[in-house]
Amino acid sequence: MSDKSVKYYSYLFLLIYLITGSYLSLTTGISHDEFHEQLNWEINSRAIKSFFLTGEYNELLNYKDKYHGIGFQLISQPIQYLVVNIFGSFFTISDYGIKLVSKHIVVFFLFSFSGFYFYLISKKIIQSKYFSSLCTSIYLLYPYFFGHSHFNPKDIPFLSLWVISTYYFIVVFEKFLKNENINIFNLIFLSLSTSLLISTRVVGFLVLFQYLVFFFVYLEISKKTILNLKILFKTTLKFLILLLLFTFIFNPILWHNPLEIFNSISWMKKYQQEICTLTLGNCLQSLNLPASYYFIWFFFKLPILILLGLILFPFVEKNISKDKISGIIIYSFIITVSLILFLFIFLNVAIYDELRHIMFLIPLILLLSLSFLFYFNQKIFTLATLTLAILFILENYRINPYQYTWMNSFAKLYSINKNFEVDYWGISTKKIQDEIFKHHNDGENKITNCIYGGMFTDVYLKEEGFSCFKSYSELDNAKDRPYYVIKNFRNLKRSDPKDCNLIHKAKYKYLFGDQEVITGSLWYCD
Repeated sequence: MSDKSVKYYSYLFLLIYLITGSYLSLTTGISHDEFHEQLNWEINSRAIKSFFLTGEYNELLNYKDKYHGIGFQLISQPIQYLVVNIFGSFFTISDYGIKLVSKHIVVFFLFSFSGFYFYLISKKIIQSKYFSSLCTSIYLLYPYFFGHSHFNPKDIPFLSLWVISTYYFIVVFEKFLKNENINIFNLIFLSLSTSLLISTRVVGFLVLFQYLVFFFVYLEISKKTILNLKILFKTTLKFLILLLLFTFIFNPILWHNPLEIFNSISWMKKYQQEICTLTLGNCLQSLNLPASYYFIWFFFKLPILILLGLILFPFVEKNISKDKISGIIIYSFIITVSLILFLFIFLNVAIYDELRHIMFLIPLILLLSLSFLFYFNQKIFTLATLTLAILFILENYRINPYQYTWMNSFAKLYSINKNFEVDYWGISTKKIQDEIFKHHNDGENKITNCIYGGMFTDVYLKEEGFSCFKSYSELDNAKDRPYYVIKNFRNLKRSDPKDCNLIHKAKYKYLFGDQEVITGSLWYCD
C-alpha cells in the first residue's frame, strides 16, 4: 500500500472515529467515581482562591482525598465550561449532571490525541507508516481502552499523559545520542507533560524510572560510557528545574509544604478502603493481593493476538537492532514494564477493578507485542492486525456501552457473571433509568416514593418529577411502597429485593458468544 493511500485511509478512519467517539462519550452514563473527581476539583479550586486571598486553605488540608491530583482537571475544566454552554440544552439532565457528562468528551479527545503520539512512538520503532497506522488502530479501537475513554476521568488521562511523556522523552533522548542541540521547547514539553502526569496521579513519578532505564539500556547495549557528561548534566538540570516548578504549580497541596509530595506517595500506595475484585470466582482484596492477580487479569484482558506476539520475543530477538533507537526503545519498554510490575508486587500496592490502576503499562505492551509480530512475519502482522481491528469495531458495537469491561475469548470459557466483575463503574445506571421512565409512563404507574440503589439516577430523573433517591443499603428499612430498586455495580452480588417484580435486566453478549452478561436489573415493589 502506498504512503498516499495509508494517509487517505488514516484521515478517513480518524474522522469517523472522532465523530463516533464524541457521540458515545456524551451519551454514556455517569460512573460512580466522577462525583469524587469533580469534588476534588471544587475543593482544590476553592483552596487556590483562598490561598491567594488569605494565604491559607484549611478545607483542602482537612480533606480526606487531599493528595488526589488535579492535573487532568486543569485541562478539562475550561473545555467543560464550553461544552456545557454549547450542548447543555440538548440533555434532559440536571445542571450537575451536565457538568459531569461534559468531562467525557475531554477524556475521549485526550485519549485520541495520545493516539497521535502512540503512532509517532511506533514509527520510531519501525520506520513504516503502514505499521504505525495499524498499531495505532489497534490502540484506539481496543475495546478496553475505547470504553474507558468515554467516561474514565482518572486512568485514561493518566495513560494518555504517560504515552505523551514517553514520546517527548524519546525525542530528547534521541537528540542527545546524536549530539544534536536539545531545544528548550523540547524540555518544556517533556517537563510539562511529566508534571501533568504526576499531578493527575502521583504514581506518575514512576515515569522517571522509565527515563533512567533508557540510559542504562543504552549504556549496556552500546558498550560505551557517556561521553557528553557536560551536556547530560546541563540538560538534566534544566529538565529537573522545569519539572519541579510545574509539579509545584500543578499541585496546590504542595504550596504550604513541598515535602507533602512524600506523604502523597505513601498515601497513594495504600489508598482506598478494602475493596475486593472478583477474579476467577474469588474475591481478591485490594490491600492484600497475590502476585497472580496481575497475570490473571493480563491473561484475560489483553487481546489473544497480543499474548501470542509477546511469546514470539525469543524468536525475533536477533532481528532487533540493538545499536539503534528502535532497539533501545524495545528493551527499555521490556524492563520498564517488568520493573514496575515487580515494584507493585513487592510493595504490595493496593489496586482494584481489574487492571485499571496499571492500565498505563498496556500501551507499552501493545507496542512490544506488535513489533515482535512484525519482526516475525510482516504478512502475518498485516493480516492479523487488520482482522483484529475489524473484530474490535464489531465488538465495540456489540457490547456498547460496556466495552470498558471487555475480556478476550479465554474469559468466555468461564461463567463471566460468576467469575469476573461486570459494570464495576455503574454505567448501566443510565439504561436502567430509561427503563424507570418508560415503566412509569406505561399504564397508570405513579411517581414512586423512592428509588433505591442507583448512583446518579437523580441527575437524570429529577427532571422527570422523581425526588427520593436512596442507596441500596437503605432498602432493608424501606416501608412506603411503591418504589423501584436498582441492582448494579457491586450490588449485583447481593440478594434480590423481597416481594418485588423484576421488570428489566441490563445485559449484553460478546461477539461469537452466547453468554448473557448481566450488568444490572430493575425491580418494581408495589
